[in-house]
Amino acid sequence: MGVLLVDKPAGPTSHDVVALAKRALGGVKVGHAGTLDPFATGLLVLGTGRATRLLEYLVGVDKEYEAVARLGAATDTHDRLGAVVSEDDRWREVGAERIRAVASGLIGQLSQVPPAYSAVKVRGVSAHRRARRGEEVRLAPRLVTVRSLDVLAVEPPELRFRVTCSSGTYVRSLAAELGERLGTGCHLTALRRHRVGGFHVGTAASLESVRAGRPPVGAWICATDAMAHLARVQVGPEDAAKLAGGQGVAVGDAAAEFAAEDVGPVAVVLPDGELAAVGTVADGVLKPRKVFLRG
Repeated sequence: MGVLLVDKPAGPTSHDVVALAKRALGGVKVGHAGTLDPFATGLLVLGTGRATRLLEYLVGVDKEYEAVARLGAATDTHDRLGAVVSEDDRWREVGAERIRAVASGLIGQLSQVPPAYSAVKVRGVSAHRRARRGEEVRLAPRLVTVRSLDVLAVEPPELRFRVTCSSGTYVRSLAAELGERLGTGCHLTALRRHRVGGFHVGTAASLESVRAGRPPVGAWICATDAMAHLARVQVGPEDAAKLAGGQGVAVGDAAAEFAAEDVGPVAVVLPDGELAAVGTVADGVLKPRKVFLRG
């Protein structure tokens, strides 16, 4: 098994897709590297079998979305599924130049409060569950980074934009913030995720092919390629065996490279390219965190 890229349609939750994949693939363990809202479409990254242990290294990568937003109304969920909480027809006076100027002000590091209707856990229960029970939900702001935000088209009261952002960024909240800054209110009407790290939706499997148990070969990513965004160190079979036993090994000539900067987790590969482990390097010693050797 490995990492499977799926193009999620609108409707099912990310949990629904995970459950469907688990059934279709014969009951193997399946997890995902970041949810998509039910109304959203696009790339969902699944880990299957032992590759579920790789998902923690994929959750934090940047993501790219394309979205459609509607000015003139704010909703309690920041998207079209929510109840309208305010309306304002001043969107008629806002031109494309003003929209693009305000949108550019959202680029960079932002303090963003996740929507009350989100998967963020509050004392072990998802915020959206508490909100739907009528409970007051107060979520702490978090720092997120918007790498780019390009307004692609303005057809009042709708606009279409593309955003590249850090993990944990809520595009719904970006739309709501844009509406606040414009003084018109705003909510998302469509959202599609195009990219997660180096993975693109263009190579993803349709949900129908997954349901049939026949996702295309190109939708599968091997463990080594899934960790392509990590720094890499190659070891021989003898050192790989030591790592598998929980021992650290010296990284030799690579020590200076790893000491030069904080590289975080590193992918440990064998000469044939197989992923042996994910580990950390400190003081010239490579220590295993997770081992992926066969057999």
